[in-house]
Amino acid sequence: MDDWHDVRERLRVFALGLPESHEDHPWGETVIKVNKKVFIFLGMEERTEKWDPSFSVKLLSEARGHALTVEGAAPTSHGLGKAGWVTVPFLAELPETEVLIDWVEESYRAIAPKRAIKLLDGGS
Repeated sequence: MDDWHDVRERLRVFALGLPESHEDHPWGETVIKVNKKVFIFLGMEERTEKWDPSFSVKLLSEARGHALTVEGAAPTSHGLGKAGWVTVPFLAELPETEVLIDWVEESYRAIAPKRAIKLLDGGS
């Protein structure tokens, strides 16, 4: 298994490569947004007493159920879980990074405006 920092960075780089995405740091945490809306929460760069490394994405397909099978994964707090958000710990035994990247893309597609999705799909 890759170091959690490496996996986090791969997800971050992938997310930032999606059309119209940008990084922000509210609450001292890293989030990636599209059109002012968060599509992945990456948390802080280092583990703290109050925070174990995790990421949260919005999954509306069968991927949500798959994500929830990861040990320690749970619907995201603050009511976000009701809208399909799942928080997955980086320190768990994770699926292959490519699966995690698919989850990031699904979250992006759930949040992004149609024009950005069209760009992602190769349209102009």
